[in-house]
Amino acid sequence: MTYRHKARGCLLGLAAGDALGAPAENLSPSEIRRRWGRLTEIEGGGTDDTEYAIFAASLLVRHGHALTSADVAEAYRREIIPRITGPMRGAGFSELGTVEALRRGLEPPLTGLVHSHGWSDGLAMRAAPYGVFCPGDPAEAARLMEQDGLVSGSGEGILGGRAVAGAVAAAMCGASVQDVVRAALSVIPADSWTARNVVRATEQVTEQAMGPADEAALVEALHEAVVVRHYPWTDVAPEAVALALAAVLAGDGDVEASVTFGVSLGRDADTIGAIAGAIAGAMRGEDGVPERWAARIGSVTGKCLPVVAGRHVLDVADELAGGL
Repeated sequence: MTYRHKARGCLLGLAAGDALGAPAENLSPSEIRRRWGRLTEIEGGGTDDTEYAIFAASLLVRHGHALTSADVAEAYRREIIPRITGPMRGAGFSELGTVEALRRGLEPPLTGLVHSHGWSDGLAMRAAPYGVFCPGDPAEAARLMEQDGLVSGSGEGILGGRAVAGAVAAAMCGASVQDVVRAALSVIPADSWTARNVVRATEQVTEQAMGPADEAALVEALHEAVVVRHYPWTDVAPEAVALALAAVLAGDGDVEASVTFGVSLGRDADTIGAIAGAIAGAMRGEDGVPERWAARIGSVTGKCLPVVAGRHVLDVADELAGGL
């Protein structure tokens, strides 16, 4: 399987997971089961997850391994901020805080520290292109991801992005699901909140596999292991990254199984689906993404980021693969 095929699978899987999970965002697993049973069909378009991933890919195409946080900040100022004429529809808290910080003239890393949402999964949702760009090199993928992360995140938010980038980099070179998880853990501190959550979540999947299959019980066990139930927002990077990796493990790297299980977990379902779809898509390639899902993925509208309007993830994947 060529890198191009795997790159296309990764970004198509990301877009499909984003779109599938969008209507389930912020819902509980029980409410998802009540409405859909198992959510398996894409109803509408994706969210900012897909648009920011396309924007991140454009930075890599432009700067390659020389990308710096200053380059990312300049791209925000030149390509994102001038096109914001009203509310940034669908943008996450960390990105909104970053835009305000840049407007005030701050530079990274202060732009990712000055707001109170540095732990959000806004980096994790767009980390996949960094893994695509660095196949077989999780450390370099994580390093480049951090340059992006310094602009809009901090702490565990950056670690979540590093973990996803590392996982995708491993998946691009035929790693097993277990090796993908190990790659994610290899690029973050073992004593971090993100690493502890990943270990807890993947242990739950392993334990469930050794006993009677009960998906509802596994969902509850995963929530008990990593979900911050008392927190009013769901875009917590250590939570979303751990749940997405658990979903890929539960689905044994199959795109449909991984993504549908991921979005069944609720919480930040579109981001969990996007991360799971990106990792599984990198493992299985373009042909691993269900045809009925691929047919529903069109060019993005730019509803959050006008600069990427009209772009399709498959064209973006080709550009990334062409630079390898």
